[in-house]
Amino acid sequence: MNFFETLYHEVIGFFGMGQLIDMFRSGDYSRLLTLQGILGAISPFIPLLLVIEIIRSAAYKKFKVEDYKVPFLIYVFNRFVSRFISIAAVAFCIGLFEKYAPFKTSFTWYWLIYGYIIWEFSHFIYHFLAHKVRILWCLHSTHHAPQTMNLSVTYTHFFLEAPYADVIRTSICILAGVNPPLLFFIMFIDGTWGAFIHVGENMLKDGRMGFLNKIILTPSHHRVHHARNPLYMDTNFCNLLNIWDKAFGTFENEHKEMPIEYGITRPMNANSFADVNFGEFAVLWQDIRRAPGFKNKLLYLIMPPGWSHTGEHKTAKVTRQQYLQTHKPLKD
Repeated sequence: MNFFETLYHEVIGFFGMGQLIDMFRSGDYSRLLTLQGILGAISPFIPLLLVIEIIRSAAYKKFKVEDYKVPFLIYVFNRFVSRFISIAAVAFCIGLFEKYAPFKTSFTWYWLIYGYIIWEFSHFIYHFLAHKVRILWCLHSTHHAPQTMNLSVTYTHFFLEAPYADVIRTSICILAGVNPPLLFFIMFIDGTWGAFIHVGENMLKDGRMGFLNKIILTPSHHRVHHARNPLYMDTNFCNLLNIWDKAFGTFENEHKEMPIEYGITRPMNANSFADVNFGEFAVLWQDIRRAPGFKNKLLYLIMPPGWSHTGEHKTAKVTRQQYLQTHKPLKD
């Protein structure tokens, strides 16, 4: 396979256009009447939206190469690494836990509602732990490193984050009786919406989306999640349904009086591929080396980011509490 053929397949794979091209070539459009065909037709939506977003930002002279450079490098790196590391986390969890499910669901609308609520709970658990356990934050922080919001951020993930995320989410869903076909359908919907909520201000200036802001998690809510403002830190962990954020007290609306500041609180070079991917690991290693005793070294791995063996904690919880003590409540 020559370079140009490889490049062609990579582009087609990125845009998710393989099924559409196969249909055009065969002239058989009957598969659009099937679930798989419909999913294949929808797959290119987010990548095409990303291209439109870039074109719009260029047209309005707001395009900056640095806003997209590191996400692009991370995407290419992850594609390269994935050729050599194959982690079938979802299949493993299904095979391991499906026999322990107390009941089995079917592919019907009422089980879809049940399955989605369970999936959202499992996503909340994974996402909450990714912010509250230091070693998991080292994996997840890559996604929060960009200091602007645009659709390329959805591709900015540390290459080892997906396995532990899928282990947690799939295990919970399968043990709760969500059958694999229903789970895969939910994953597709959730993945598509989860990508869309990263849309930037160049494409969708007001991310509240009108009345939907009171019903589901919108781009506005997810922009809050990516903020480093004290009030916004560690909020809005859900993806589409905000029921679990409201149930556990982690829900926060975007406030007009508080412009969002994207990125993480640690001083870093957001244009450095190495710092974005491995900077948090380096800082964690320094903390572990300085910590006295085995217990403190272990605690740095499992306690929240900002925890210190000296007691001078700078965790998101402490930072938020200090802010609320000195500032008046804001209006939505």
